[in-house]
Amino acid sequence: MKIIEIITNDPLMLIPGLFGLAFLIQLFYYTFYYLRILFIKQIHPVSGINQPVSVIICARNESENLKKNLPSILNQNYPNFEVIVVNDCSEDDSEFILNQFQKQYKHLKVTTIKQDEKFIHSKKLALTIGIKAAKNEWLLFTDADCITESPKWIERMQCKFFENKDIVLGYGGFIREKGILNNLIRFDALFIALQYFTFAMAGRPYMGVGRNLAYRKSVFFKNKGFANHHKVISGDDDLFVGEVATKNNTTCSISHESITRTIAKQSFHEWFRQKKRHTTTGKYYKTKTKIRLFLEPFSRILFYVLFILSLIWFPQYFPFIISIFVVRMILQLIIIKVAMKHLKEKYLLLSSLFYDIILPFLGLAFYVSNIFSTSQVKWK
Repeated sequence: MKIIEIITNDPLMLIPGLFGLAFLIQLFYYTFYYLRILFIKQIHPVSGINQPVSVIICARNESENLKKNLPSILNQNYPNFEVIVVNDCSEDDSEFILNQFQKQYKHLKVTTIKQDEKFIHSKKLALTIGIKAAKNEWLLFTDADCITESPKWIERMQCKFFENKDIVLGYGGFIREKGILNNLIRFDALFIALQYFTFAMAGRPYMGVGRNLAYRKSVFFKNKGFANHHKVISGDDDLFVGEVATKNNTTCSISHESITRTIAKQSFHEWFRQKKRHTTTGKYYKTKTKIRLFLEPFSRILFYVLFILSLIWFPQYFPFIISIFVVRMILQLIIIKVAMKHLKEKYLLLSSLFYDIILPFLGLAFYVSNIFSTSQVKWK
């Protein structure tokens, strides 16, 4: 009642009050979720146990990427695996390149989908065909434009299969190049991974990325594949994981050798379009997940805006306001630094202070743009 009385007498007191509330929400996310990244242990595979694995890649007009990246998967240091490439309506040299690879690698299988106007040729259809062609229970997914960080990628992902888990979440990062945009894209991927890894560690898994994801074939068919969201172009990774993942059946593979990487978009326009496509699936998330994912960036926006307003209107509280800001900043830098170490990312620490401010606003821009967009989303 005293707080209400103070605010009634001086409405401006709402500013530092909400600033403190935004700080507490941020503190909750950083201590209850993100701080868990500090306690990750590097993976040690079980010696002598090699579960058979089927690696599945969907490719549409990816001849150059297949030529460049496929050898990193075909030459994995793992004794029992097959690679299935679904050549989905490609009009380039993909078929020829894949035929050449098949002559050299007997564990490469190719399934070709021809254009047919009767069907919607989405990535989900291609994945379903690839999964049906797989002979093994454990499925490992990546994209044609991805390259593995290590010849032990399959081994490091596979060693998490022995914990009675159905789903293994991996990290799909971006290749470091010069430029602010590349730096921003890499940090965005790092922070998204920090979220879905630590949420899963807290027993609240909600997504994975198709660039590096594994799950059981039986789980896919038990869930009737992508049937519940087959009309949504995106979501073959996050919506599927959101449906079948639980606190008990999901684990994370965080190792320097379990990472895949791809080339980041070269222009802000291309990246904006990509992010728009990814955010179209957000409205299909479970309600509790949507609340968690909304509250963190919203409280972050409030934190920064109210920080400035508090300094302007309440200079007498300057030491207290600055102290709150510094505490959050130090906690943020520690967690980002550890995440960078685990996921082999470089030169993101100082710039993360800036990206931490602008990414929530960019996320709002992606969401608003999708509301007013009339263009049809395509997977390729």
